[in-house]
Amino acid sequence: MKAGLQHLGSFLAGMVLPNLPAFIAWGFITALFIPSGWTPNAHLAKLVSPMVLNLLPILIGFTGGRLVHGVRGGVVGAIATMGVIVGSSIPMFIGAMIMGPLGGWLIKKFDETVQPKVPSAFEVLVANFSAGLIGFALALLSFTVVGTAVQGLTLALAAGARRITEAGLLPLIALFIEPGKVLFINNALNHGVLVPLGIAEAKEVGKSIFFLLETDPGPGLGLLLAYWLFGKGAAKHSSPGAIVIHFLGGIHEIYFPYVLMNPLTILAVVAGGFSADAVFVATRAGLVATPAPGSIIAEIAMSPKGGLLPVLLGIGVGTLVSCVVAMPFVLRAARKDADAQTFAKAQELARRQMIAADGAQKDAVDTDSSKIQGG
Repeated sequence: MKAGLQHLGSFLAGMVLPNLPAFIAWGFITALFIPSGWTPNAHLAKLVSPMVLNLLPILIGFTGGRLVHGVRGGVVGAIATMGVIVGSSIPMFIGAMIMGPLGGWLIKKFDETVQPKVPSAFEVLVANFSAGLIGFALALLSFTVVGTAVQGLTLALAAGARRITEAGLLPLIALFIEPGKVLFINNALNHGVLVPLGIAEAKEVGKSIFFLLETDPGPGLGLLLAYWLFGKGAAKHSSPGAIVIHFLGGIHEIYFPYVLMNPLTILAVVAGGFSADAVFVATRAGLVATPAPGSIIAEIAMSPKGGLLPVLLGIGVGTLVSCVVAMPFVLRAARKDADAQTFAKAQELARRQMIAADGAQKDAVDTDSSKIQGG
């Protein structure tokens, strides 16, 4: 079971890591050009939605299919992913991580079973039509089933968040908000549940804690710091840029792939969110309006007069807790990657030694044969 979970984690990382540059490019475009960005530009901001709704999920779906069965699997995975994209109004990264590998696996099984029996003159025809038909079927399935399932999950998380709030157990709302954010339904939770509650409270008392719960950049910052300080490879090298986009630009979506590539780190952001919310409750923190986007600059700007310190304290505690909890998970993933690289190098060295030994043995035999023939 442990080996299976490790393999799953490595596979998820393999789908996400190659596409981190695309996430970072989208993050910069979003942070710069949306109406509340650093340099608003309505024309260039048109890139934001198509990239997050279409390009990024398709890249993940293609990569997942390619990991299973090469480029052919990637093409079928991308076709299958398009179904969940059209079937939902939210970014379908989870759907892409399901349908992409599924498409690659199905076309792989088809090729293993059917292709050896196909006459040589029909190989290309069968290959193209089989991939097209399997992709067609998966696109219909994902359009009608997977998109509906994720929409249902969105409603369930929103209902859970509302009940937690009504019960007076506000810090526990992190159990719904942080997983919901990683599923890219953060806007639905924030604008559908928290902002209406915050507006009602702010009209009465002049500020509201509900504006802080989803927009708090602390948990995501702590996770990215853990990758920067303790990670390895592409995740470590890309995390500083992600920190700038997340913390200063307020684009929280940039850290979601770092959770998806190592799912246990969801515990870190949940712990960070819970700790921050507990501090917000204890210090009576609140904002006068929802910060958009959720950057530290917007959090400061929306803080009421005399109420900045509680906001910064909660964000700082959430960052620290998230970083500390994420550290062992990031270190373990880094060690596993290092062990895998060491094992691969050892295998390559052994292969080369075997080739060299075979060559030496062959040379010795040839020398002995020459001596016998000369004698």
